[in-house]
Amino acid sequence: MRRADPFYARECERYDNPLPSREYVVQMLTEQGRPMTMEHLARALDIREPEMPFFERRLRAMERDGDLMRNRRDAYIIPDKVALIKGRVEGHPDGYGFLIPDEGDEDVFLGPRQMRDVLHGDRAMVRISGVDRRGRPEGQIVEVLERGNSRIVGRVIEEHGVLIVAPENKRIARDILLAPGRSKKVKTGDVVVVELVEQPSRYTAPIGKVVEVLGQYADPGMEVEIALRKHELPHEFSAEAKAQTRKLPDRVRKKDMAGREDIRHLPLVTIDGETAKDFDDAVYCAREGRGYRLVVAIADVSHYVEPGSALDHEARERGNSVYFPRRVIPMLPEKLSNGLCSLNPQVDRLCMVCDMAIGPTGAIKQYRFYPAVMYSHARLTYNQVAAAVFDKDPEALAVVGERLGDLKNLDKLFRVLLKARAKRGAIDFETTETRMIFNDEGKIERIVPESRNDAHRIIEECMLAANVCASEFLAKHRHAALYRVHEGPSVEKLKQLRSFMGEFGLQLGGGDDPHASDYAKLLDKVKGRPDEQLLQTVMLRSLRQAIYSPDNVGHFGLAYESYTHFTSPIRRYPDLLIHRSIKAVLQGKKYTPGDWEAIGLACSQTERRADDATRDVEAWLKCFYMQDRIGEVFTGSVSSVVPFGLFIALDDVFVEGLLHISELGEDYFQYDESRHELYGERTGQRFRLSDRITVQLMRVDLETTKIDFRLVRDADQASAPARGRRKGRARG
Repeated sequence: MRRADPFYARECERYDNPLPSREYVVQMLTEQGRPMTMEHLARALDIREPEMPFFERRLRAMERDGDLMRNRRDAYIIPDKVALIKGRVEGHPDGYGFLIPDEGDEDVFLGPRQMRDVLHGDRAMVRISGVDRRGRPEGQIVEVLERGNSRIVGRVIEEHGVLIVAPENKRIARDILLAPGRSKKVKTGDVVVVELVEQPSRYTAPIGKVVEVLGQYADPGMEVEIALRKHELPHEFSAEAKAQTRKLPDRVRKKDMAGREDIRHLPLVTIDGETAKDFDDAVYCAREGRGYRLVVAIADVSHYVEPGSALDHEARERGNSVYFPRRVIPMLPEKLSNGLCSLNPQVDRLCMVCDMAIGPTGAIKQYRFYPAVMYSHARLTYNQVAAAVFDKDPEALAVVGERLGDLKNLDKLFRVLLKARAKRGAIDFETTETRMIFNDEGKIERIVPESRNDAHRIIEECMLAANVCASEFLAKHRHAALYRVHEGPSVEKLKQLRSFMGEFGLQLGGGDDPHASDYAKLLDKVKGRPDEQLLQTVMLRSLRQAIYSPDNVGHFGLAYESYTHFTSPIRRYPDLLIHRSIKAVLQGKKYTPGDWEAIGLACSQTERRADDATRDVEAWLKCFYMQDRIGEVFTGSVSSVVPFGLFIALDDVFVEGLLHISELGEDYFQYDESRHELYGERTGQRFRLSDRITVQLMRVDLETTKIDFRLVRDADQASAPARGRRKGRARG
């Protein structure tokens, strides 16, 4: 009986006394065609008495992983036979949720009653029980496979003499009871981390104990502390990683330079923002005949962070550095990120170089990768370079000194690369970045637009060129890699975009398979139009998100057939992998970090996690900034149209809030997703994306980071500020 197991040999290699494999257990149940108790299975598989505890453990593990489940008669069944769906639970603040299936099935709606068994992030198995009133499949929880929350950050609240914790993650819609006598001492308003000692059920709330008290809600820096724990961002390095870091030298040693090209004579410079401390890249440009030599030197992190080491594990788990306002959570310890790896001025540094020969039309004629030792001749900022090269500012000219000629060469090359970019058809959306200015108390004083000058774009084009060479180099040598891929619009999004543009007499070329150049041509057509912002926003939202993947499907937005990330290994794990891969090719070896597809998925997820966390922090800071301005009237633009209202981005203050549908007037407003508008049935009034609008700030909720407006019409605009100020004082 045991030798009939198709995986008997594998089990023998793993265990001295092999049990039937998981696959064989499933095969037996399939052949029997009926549910089987543990005893029946044991007899059918010839399990001896001493093996029973181990066999039971295997069945429990299979049940936990969703390979098996037990029915009400305690008999084992195959989930597929009862049309069960496995997946991850995604909660909604209003108490309902969805099961996101592991396979490509449609999301399954879970009503509030079903969500009482689970929390956001849990893995579960559901049975389809019908359809909801909107025609979506509705599910019933059959089994909770895995709990997604062991620790939760939230705020202590007292209700009827009982202390509870309201989770900061609003997708967890159930409050947590604090186990009496098992928690640290806390008081109402404290922000705490609770460890769940009892998971929720249909009849009981989750119970937890406080393991960490972070402080009060409005304490300086609390918004970051909450975001770190809410999004489970690793923010403390392990003891092993710290120990490994301490063993690293403080400066580049002679033995580290062995086998490297010495390019310390090249006047490389770094060009970054004023507040930057981790310098990944340095550049140098010289004229060569009718073309240019561009040298891009990148910090050689791979020399110090070896595969499989404690530092490598930390970097892989973090995926990237996270840049909050006023605080950075680095991917690597500061000794590396700001010190040994950072291309600081006037010190020797190890680097990986992409040395390119670029023709007069911007085509990269030749390139070479090699490990080197370099010396940064200056630490310059974007504003200094722009002021010196474009404005001839005397103070900036004094700072750049004899590097001015090299910078002018960089600018000339940039103009050439810009023409090549346009010819290639890359999409260049105009976006406004903002920066928060803080006072001495750590709160926002004002929010200002971050101007992006041509010095930014010079460095951007240099990095693009190096990244393209890295991608081509690995593809040419048939070495696996993580590509930065960006697919074109989906069929549905493309249809919606064409329909929307048609209303304005505009057409996107390219038929069913448009290229980036078709988008670029359409962008040129809308430039200068009064509705330019609307049309550009709709075009941008039709595109997919870029991800990391071993499948090289190209980068749609940049119009590259092959593209990867090579230029920021201090702050991005994929770049570190690319460095290792390039080194492996140079040494005639192969670098295999594991499952490239799984690593790409993980890196894409950590990137989104960082974006979500920084968005949360910025939203809280903006709410704190706006709470003293209740009653004031602002002008802004509709930044998003949703079924329940309009999101308004305010001019000058660069803050966004909700104008609820109930504030739009006495009418029934219908949501038209394809046209990005709300339409009044009775009045015919339309509110559309990018419409200019005047609103009054009515409410700011720090707990939910929500800002609410009311519509200010022409008739009441003059008196609205006065009424608002009185309301603001009344609210205290």
